[in-house]
Amino acid sequence: MRRFLPGLWLIVGLELRQRVRGAAWYVLIGIFAVVLLAVTGLFTWFTVSTPGADSGGPLYSVIMYIVLLLSTLMTPALSGSAINGDRDTGTLATTQVTLITTGQLVVGKFLAAWVSALAFLVVSLPFIIVAVTLGGLSPVTIVTSALILVAELGVFAAIGVGLSGLLSRPLFSVVVSYLTIAALCAGSLISFGLLTLVTRSDVTVTQTNVSASSGDPSTTDPSQIQCDPPTTYTYPVPRYDYYWWMLASNPYVVVADATPGSFTSAGSPADLFSIIATGVRSAQHAPPLTVVDDYCAQVKAEANGNHDTTSGPTSKEVYDSSVPSWFVGLGIHILLAAGLLAGAWARTRTPARRLSKGSRIA
Repeated sequence: MRRFLPGLWLIVGLELRQRVRGAAWYVLIGIFAVVLLAVTGLFTWFTVSTPGADSGGPLYSVIMYIVLLLSTLMTPALSGSAINGDRDTGTLATTQVTLITTGQLVVGKFLAAWVSALAFLVVSLPFIIVAVTLGGLSPVTIVTSALILVAELGVFAAIGVGLSGLLSRPLFSVVVSYLTIAALCAGSLISFGLLTLVTRSDVTVTQTNVSASSGDPSTTDPSQIQCDPPTTYTYPVPRYDYYWWMLASNPYVVVADATPGSFTSAGSPADLFSIIATGVRSAQHAPPLTVVDDYCAQVKAEANGNHDTTSGPTSKEVYDSSVPSWFVGLGIHILLAAGLLAGAWARTRTPARRLSKGSRIA
């Protein structure tokens, strides 16, 4: 380990210094800060103009998702040519003939890409402090969501670096990195939506209405209210419960589902994390396929002064009665990242047993 760490930090330092030399990096950081400033200003204005409003939770969740969104857009470009880009410029072979090992090279480039992605999270810290001052935000929410976000940024960095070691062409590896992350983010949603469109079940509804001969139910003696014969009809509903597990691999769902839910006194979601997590968890529940709608009995009960005050479950009740899935999605991401990094190590190690056609040596 003593021999491994010095070479590792050398690679990390070289990569980071190379990234911060250009002005483009600082322009991206500046644009990101301006976006966060605008969002924070809007939420602050809402809190000041609305008495009793706690917008710290919603603001914090939006900031975290902006960081995640920008990372999904920028990390493949920053890490997708980390290894094969050096091979194209002839610097990879120069590094490999030194005492730097393949493990130090691959892991060092991965850590450098991870630190670069974490820079966006560091820039957001002042705005997170503003969110805390606005109220409605618990320390558990901050710590949990931040840790999961850091892990997801590491996964994105590992995907780019891993593919840059597995694929020969830098442009191709960058494109495949974008496609891989897009498959996790948008592909899971698209697949879920398409499959639920073609997978449906029929709901059978038995309905009993008030007979027209009863007159106005609100002025008629309850004993005189007559009911029509029950009628039955069906309609199709999508089966979200068959495919909800596909959403577990979505990074945005992983962050939301891992963060403890925050709800109002009425049981409604209080931030963006809870809205997404409740929506995903509600998809786990199968729809009722047999429904009895006895409207006539309800009218009779109301005419006798018995008003039905029951309602469906609140969002908090749905959230609490469902199974979390974030650890499955995070496990899939870690396995994918580890597999790609292992493949990059095997592809980059020297001496190489085989070289693909057109590979540059020095």
